[in-house]
Amino acid sequence: MKQAIFQRAEQLLGSDNMERIALQRVIIFGIGGVGSWCAEALVRTGVRKLTIVDFDVVDVTNINRQLMATTETVGQIKVDTLKKRLLTINPEAEITAIQNTFCESTANTFDISSYDYIIDAIDSLKDKALLILMACQTKSRFYSSMGAALKTDATRVCVDEFWKVKGDPLARALRNHFKKEQHFPKRKFKCVYSDEPIQAQKDKSKGSLVQITAVFGMTLASLLIQDICNHQT
Repeated sequence: MKQAIFQRAEQLLGSDNMERIALQRVIIFGIGGVGSWCAEALVRTGVRKLTIVDFDVVDVTNINRQLMATTETVGQIKVDTLKKRLLTINPEAEITAIQNTFCESTANTFDISSYDYIIDAIDSLKDKALLILMACQTKSRFYSSMGAALKTDATRVCVDEFWKVKGDPLARALRNHFKKEQHFPKRKFKCVYSDEPIQAQKDKSKGSLVQITAVFGMTLASLLIQDICNHQT
């Protein structure tokens, strides 16, 4: 069964690349509307060593966009629920589920430099900025998701280097944060974002749709798989 699971991927990517994919250590911070889909795509493409990090439990409001959120999983720990699903895809995968928040008080407990790939799908501006700064000090490959909320057009999702991202309020807020603190990422990194203009909202809620968040997550996974296949060192 193991060979059959990844047969179509291997036909496209080749056996050597599939072996490389299986060896990479990947960590995803935030497994909500973006991170959960990224995790699933990676496991379905052969990533075996995956760590998922999130502090939260499944809420009924997550059902419209988060992979592991259903009416049957409300109240369950997100990382544990997603891990259970991922293992039904590949029972031989090594999924580490960490129920915690990446923040100033916990950041050093994660040993992020030990991972080959770091994926940021964090919502909190302060915590996201910290992860960006720390990830960019490592030799790990790093990808970050910008804001997927308040978007409706999946065709506007795109990729660019962080300082070149346009039309994304979260990227703008992060850049302002770095400038204010006079503390900048040590290297360039790619971001997934949408340049779709945000419509004026009558309230401050951050509405979001699965057809946007899932595309963000799948695009992050695509960047990582492409990099493994192209970055053969």
